Amino acid sequence: MTRNFTYQGSSARIIFGNGASMQTAEHVEALNCRRALVLSTPRQAKDAEALAERLGALCVGTFSGATMHTPVEVTERAVAEAAKFRADCVVSLGGGSTTGLGKAIAYRTDIAQVVIPTTYAGSEVTPILGQTEGGAKTTLRSPKVLPELVIYDPELTLGLPVGISVTSGLNAIAHAAEGLYAEDRNPITSMMATEGMRTLKEALPVIVVSRRDADARAKALYGAWLCGTVLGQVAMALHHKICHTLGGSFDTPHAETHAIMLPHTIGFNAAAVPDLLRPVADIFGGSPGQAFYDFAKTIGAPQALKDFGLKESDLDRAAEIATKSPYPNPRPFDRASIRSLLQSAWQGDRPPH
Repeated sequence: MTRNFTYQGSSARIIFGNGASMQTAEHVEALNCRRALVLSTPRQAKDAEALAERLGALCVGTFSGATMHTPVEVTERAVAEAAKFRADCVVSLGGGSTTGLGKAIAYRTDIAQVVIPTTYAGSEVTPILGQTEGGAKTTLRSPKVLPELVIYDPELTLGLPVGISVTSGLNAIAHAAEGLYAEDRNPITSMMATEGMRTLKEALPVIVVSRRDADARAKALYGAWLCGTVLGQVAMALHHKICHTLGGSFDTPHAETHAIMLPHTIGFNAAAVPDLLRPVADIFGGSPGQAFYDFAKTIGAPQALKDFGLKESDLDRAAEIATKSPYPNPRPFDRASIRSLLQSAWQGDRPPH
């Protein structure tokens, strides 16, 4: 029997296709914008400059200081640049770091956002903003944060390094997996979650052996869009809470943290809701946590938090922060159970479920 549900579709416009980013200037004009500020990370500064040249007179400048976890001090510098240039929109080129910066600017100024994703983060289709200040990461939801337009151009992902592709893809899968047991889940988001995971499961192993495979890249970007849409529609739980704790308070890398934690958090919750997580078992084979662990291992994903600067002595504090405030989760937990889960992830152990 279908449970009662409420569904509200996203208002973001989605454009998907090879070469779609070449028409960015037309789309900026269609938003009635004339003064675009192009955003990127330092690593993609040259790509941002090239995009700025294609925008021509529509571009008033670039800001290439985006960084992981959206530090408030970086946002404040970017907002000052936007004000200096009298920007009426931002064009965010890159992954979750750049998208997050664009959202943070829009939240403070209410200017329009165009996002051109080059990874599989998925945050470009959510009204969620995560920000870091004073050693803590907090999240908020606001209509002002949701981009007006997202341009998915698979050609821009052909050069994405295999390692980033793998961890970014697993990050996307995490959105879908948690969406399956969200308190406010509905049949539409569950279908999107299942299709998104299936598509990424097919695409990522191909990308590992053939980085520039156009079909696999298109599949992966499509899957990331579906998984990101799930993230934007329903509430996340234990997995995302722990990853935000580790990233915001211990500065662990975002995608790698999601990739490492995914088998452990989903395995933990699978013990309570195996039926809700059955799509994971069906797609990846075996019990959900172990299936994710084995899949991640076959595609060369990192598997231990200790490899990314987190000390074993940090785990007590991480468990305390992650359990400080209550939030919905399908399986009850306490500080001791989360400390044990973190220990396994820190060591890189295969989860029991």
